Amino acid sequence: MSVDATGPIIVAYDGSPPSRAAVRVAAGLFAGRPTLLVTVFEPGLALLSIPPTDAVPTVAPADIEMVEQVEQAMEDHAARVAGEGVALARSLGLEAEPLSVADEVNTGETLAGLAEERSAALVVIGSRGLRGFRSRLHGSTSRHLLEHSTRPVLVVRADPHEEGARGE
Repeated sequence: MSVDATGPIIVAYDGSPPSRAAVRVAAGLFAGRPTLLVTVFEPGLALLSIPPTDAVPTVAPADIEMVEQVEQAMEDHAARVAGEGVALARSLGLEAEPLSVADEVNTGETLAGLAEERSAALVVIGSRGLRGFRSRLHGSTSRHLLEHSTRPVLVVRADPHEEGARGE
């Protein structure tokens, strides 16, 4: 694996305790490094807003304007979350910029693709520490990154005493 050590650090951030822990660890290890605080959002959820009926056997939105409003609200929320992450990162000494991106396939794939595209030196991600059936049910973005990213990945466990650290 050839990695450009001068590339940015990418920190996955969703506002959760594990993602805040990832920011703290990244800041402790890489203060002053260019960092992208990335929040991934799920486009297309508005299309699932109306369940199928006998008259309309497939899922369909109420109207295109509503879909656009929901999509915009999701994108705006992701931008706010990324901005909150940047505020935390900068307060801890990282040279951070926010980036909110639409999910392409799944969050792990999106982050891996972005890391490759930006020639990231490292991807930092928090882990909720889910195991067994729960990890299979909820998926594991950190596991996906470890298995598929061409860039180094640092997985940070949240403080188990912090509220919400295990996604409960």
